[in-house]
Amino acid sequence: MTIQFFAFDTPNGRKISVALEEMGLPYEVKSINITKDEQFSPEFLAISPNNKIPAIVDPDGPAGQSVSVFESGAILIYLAEKTGKFLPKEGAARIAVFEWLMFQMAGFGPIPGQVHHFIGLENEEDKRYGLKRFMNETRRLYGVMDKRLATRQFFADDMSIADFAILGWAWRHQRHQVDLNEFPNVKRWYEMMMARPAVQRGFAVALK
Repeated sequence: MTIQFFAFDTPNGRKISVALEEMGLPYEVKSINITKDEQFSPEFLAISPNNKIPAIVDPDGPAGQSVSVFESGAILIYLAEKTGKFLPKEGAARIAVFEWLMFQMAGFGPIPGQVHHFIGLENEEDKRYGLKRFMNETRRLYGVMDKRLATRQFFADDMSIADFAILGWAWRHQRHQVDLNEFPNVKRWYEMMMARPAVQRGFAVALK
């Protein structure tokens, strides 16, 4: 059955569109225009209590019952467990996927998101301190990723939902004002991921 995918054209939305394509799951996009505050509608609140995209409704959830899932990390885990793809069932490899998924959720998302905010301010005094603080931390996070990828193809042993999560934000590296040539291992990983047909479909699908 077709999953309803509530999203907008943001890094967190793209994580899920890429995962859905890579997992081969049928889905229908329900655009939630966050520039028009559609995320605050009572209908969407019933699905996503934090009024954030993305969210999904799977009519074929556990025990064949419909289920809604909000928060991009929770959605990735749900979809991986539903399909048995991109998340090892046990052992150190599973732990690594969770480590790097949480790395993205806690750091490589909230911090570059602050860069997006401060870049958009018109008042130079307002944005100077914030940009310096959050751009420095964003570059540090790229450095952490570059070191991790120096000895491996993917963030865990094999391609996983952690890669999909991080890719959604690395996709905005130009907006972060980060030159991937300074992080060659991230660049290699990024170009390899973006060359995948399913990833390309995930980024091409209209989310707004």
